[in-house]
Amino acid sequence: MLAFLKDPKAVALLLAASLTILSNMVISPALPGLEASFDGTENAALLTRLLVTAPSILVAIVAPLAGITADRFGRRRQLLFGVALFAVAGCAGAVLPTLPLILASRLVLGIAVAIVMTSQAALIGDYFSGAARGRFMGLQIAAVNFGGFAFIGLAGWLAGISPRLPFLIYGMGALILPFLLWAVVEPNRTTPAQAEGYEPEDLGGDANWPLTLGIVLVLSGLSFVLFYMIPTQMPFYLGTLGYDDPSAQAQVLAMVTLAGGFSALVFGAVRARLGRGMTPALGYLLMAGGFGVLDQAHALPFISLAALMLGGGFGLTMPTFFAIALDVAPAHRRGFASGAITTSIFLGQFLSPIFSTPMIGWLGYELTFAVAAGILLAMAAIVFGAFHRRPRPEARTYRMEPRRA
Repeated sequence: MLAFLKDPKAVALLLAASLTILSNMVISPALPGLEASFDGTENAALLTRLLVTAPSILVAIVAPLAGITADRFGRRRQLLFGVALFAVAGCAGAVLPTLPLILASRLVLGIAVAIVMTSQAALIGDYFSGAARGRFMGLQIAAVNFGGFAFIGLAGWLAGISPRLPFLIYGMGALILPFLLWAVVEPNRTTPAQAEGYEPEDLGGDANWPLTLGIVLVLSGLSFVLFYMIPTQMPFYLGTLGYDDPSAQAQVLAMVTLAGGFSALVFGAVRARLGRGMTPALGYLLMAGGFGVLDQAHALPFISLAALMLGGGFGLTMPTFFAIALDVAPAHRRGFASGAITTSIFLGQFLSPIFSTPMIGWLGYELTFAVAAGILLAMAAIVFGAFHRRPRPEARTYRMEPRRA
């Protein structure tokens, strides 16, 4: 971990990744204040809630195209453009005079997030390979989780002063842009046919990579459909149990985030020991156990335990899918692969309440949690069967020789 923090390129990619957690949740504490500010606007209640989900829709739509353009025109310039656009579109909400204009700025923010995520993920594939790539993916997920915990707390404090102030947090993009300009370099990329003397895994030598990527896309999207039941449904579930205090709801959600961060920190070591099939299978088993606890126990300590299991399992699962996609995709298609993964993630976020809300209305919360646990058990078996192989030494770390763009 310390080796990554001494590498300017690695630090730059971590900073870029930390921006993505801001896309949706950072303005959530400001929504009641914004709705009150625009109470004279038609459909103000709906429009204010769309401010949270609008970026996800654009990310899901734009990410594949952003991945293709990153492959064709270069990752570095696209990352820098995306970060600059992120800062402008994100901060615009602090000054725009009408709610529809703020919503339009949020759509542009989604485009910026798609550009940043795809180019940043592709650069990870270019800069690191083998065990180092897995360790970095875990460190990145941890940084995103811990960053989200801090930024949401800051947003809540700022929203207490003015509902417009949380939008200024997006200015972080402008603050880190000079460092990215200095630290990020455009790698030399060659196609497998052109490469000489490289290990197949350096360039993504899996001949069946489209099939493998397709499996990863389905699993990652479904993972987010199930996992996002926690932030979208948990506050309402706790209310039905009598835990109406927002602090209790915040405590449960914070445990999910922190557990995900800590488990992601050890992801590299776990993956090196268990392999790329057993690691996400273990994550799914933990998540299934968490939903099982929610199905059976109603006391807040047990719900908190379930939150720890869900967050910890998720922290082992999601880095695996990015790592597998970058492992199997050819070097000249890593932008496409990262764009496809990004689309599956944000599409899963969007579809989660559409899937869970009718099911809760039909079955109730407890049976819905039991169904989620059953699905996750099946996913554990699928991911183990699809990706497990005996771990082999991956001590060598390959880095492409960079050149300035």
